[in-house]
Amino acid sequence: MAAKSNMPASMEFYQDNTRLKWIILIVSVIISAGSIYYTDILVDQLKAREKQQVELFAKALEYINTSEGNIVFITDEIIFKNKSIPVIWITQENQYQYANVDLDEKWSKSKKDEFLKHQVEDMKEAYPPIEMTFTNENGVKESLGYVYYKNSKLLTQLIVFPYIQLSVLIIFGFISYLAFNYSRTAEQNQVWVGLAKETAHQLGTPLSSLMAWVEVLREDTELNQKGIVDELDKDIRKLTIVTERFSSIGSTPVLKEENIYLLVKNVVGYLQPRVSSKVNFEVSTLSESINAKVHAPLFEWVVENLCKNAVDAMGNAGTIAIKIMRGGNRRVLIDISDTGKGIPKTIIQNVFKPGFTTKKRGWGLGLALAKRIIEMYHEGKIYVKVSEENVGTTFRIELKSA
Repeated sequence: MAAKSNMPASMEFYQDNTRLKWIILIVSVIISAGSIYYTDILVDQLKAREKQQVELFAKALEYINTSEGNIVFITDEIIFKNKSIPVIWITQENQYQYANVDLDEKWSKSKKDEFLKHQVEDMKEAYPPIEMTFTNENGVKESLGYVYYKNSKLLTQLIVFPYIQLSVLIIFGFISYLAFNYSRTAEQNQVWVGLAKETAHQLGTPLSSLMAWVEVLREDTELNQKGIVDELDKDIRKLTIVTERFSSIGSTPVLKEENIYLLVKNVVGYLQPRVSSKVNFEVSTLSESINAKVHAPLFEWVVENLCKNAVDAMGNAGTIAIKIMRGGNRRVLIDISDTGKGIPKTIIQNVFKPGFTTKKRGWGLGLALAKRIIEMYHEGKIYVKVSEENVGTTFRIELKSA
């Protein structure tokens, strides 16, 4: 809850990856932009080439209409060679001629003319028409009509290609991102489970030894009268619960209907004598019979973790207020507030990430585990409800009502 964060080097790969994501995004954008730019250059070159071909086509039509010589070469090598560029030319008599236009020859003449008129309108929007002219006996140029054209199918496909390519890259990148996140989550899950199981196993041996020593100490009347043995017994029971908590990580816990108020009071009752006397706990609720389906050891762990963080944030002096309420949509709300240093807005979104910590010797696993316990095992929510620097922080837990 303090402003400065300390992150273990082992966690940096998962935490400090924002820059890497931006680099990958920028490189992808550059590649995509380069592909589109290069394709645009090719498209412009093909457009110029097709325009030259249409101009040559128009010249050939001019020659056919004005020459009395042999026009076989013109028709065979120029006009009939154009098998890709759609063209329509309108003569002085307002007659429509066409080439490479998708038109059903079975249509009536009126239907063909109507179709060709629409095509001409489309061609006008694509490119300006090319006028066919000839010089009469008086040296004056006269119009033979106009040639209209539009992009060939190949050029149209080339124009669309970079956007299809970009769409494919985006889809592939999205799938890769999901796959990476899934594999990373699976890896993190394995780390969590392995760490928790190993911790529970390691606690087992000294815990059994401590239980034996407590039985030995019970025989000492003086220690029994001072209450030392009872306090040790409480700590042993607490360690037993902690071991059970760690053992529960990785397996699906059984949720039972529990009294949330009593569970919170149990946590506060354990923590109160073990923290500074300057820390005051306040538990309030409108009803002491608010129940929810929870796994008691894991839920108590979350509350305990939030309370310990609050104690650290307050510097072992202040008030921790826990409010238990009924919410809408059959929800139970638990607000845990402190009067500590608060969390800067710039790092609020990071507090639940593994490895993020504000403590010099922290590992940044407490809140990450709390989030997993509430959201994964209890299908609830945990988040920072409000935080103000030098005023305090409120965490909210949302659970399903029993």
